[in-house]
Amino acid sequence: MIKVTIFEDNQSLRIGLYQLINGTDGYVCVGAFENCSQLLKNIKDTSPDIVLMDIEMPGVNGIEAVGILKKKHPEIRILMQTIFQDNDKIFQSILAGAEGYILKNTSPARMLEAIKEIYEGGAPMSPSVATKVLKMIYNQPAAPIKNDFHLTDREIGVLHCLVKGMSYKLIGDDLQISIDTVRAHIRNIYDKLHVNSKGEAIVKALKDNIV
Repeated sequence: MIKVTIFEDNQSLRIGLYQLINGTDGYVCVGAFENCSQLLKNIKDTSPDIVLMDIEMPGVNGIEAVGILKKKHPEIRILMQTIFQDNDKIFQSILAGAEGYILKNTSPARMLEAIKEIYEGGAPMSPSVATKVLKMIYNQPAAPIKNDFHLTDREIGVLHCLVKGMSYKLIGDDLQISIDTVRAHIRNIYDKLHVNSKGEAIVKALKDNIV
């Protein structure tokens, strides 16, 4: 059972997502909130696997909330929802640690697929979001190639798979290693790159030409 908590200030959308998730086998919405004013308390009370987070909210916005949540609960995976008005905000969400990004007008079926994909270790993005995110990353000033990360060949292989948006299971299958071994490599990658999330690792890998 995939437990989802929603933060969305649009009431009709919040109710619609709540009903969609609770009406689908294998999913349960454990909480739906209009803002992040009590973010950590809401998370403690609901104990979700996945957080569905609106970028634009009054008070504590979605980007700020991701940063707060990742510091306290790095194990919780975050799927951002956006109407795609501001490229910078989407890029900042990546840096804050969100794992996936999807448009609010996404079909119900695709929304459920994205929640499942992120639960399984993937990094789902709506096609138009993915295109713009990649453009934003490649348009950032490129840093010189660095040789002080000391990544092993295997760690570079795992990082390359992360950049491609592969789940832990797919990485394990592709490299013929166990999921636990994949997780161990990813922890080492985070330590060596001095990052705390998949999003940060992907951004650093592309900007520093590591893969």
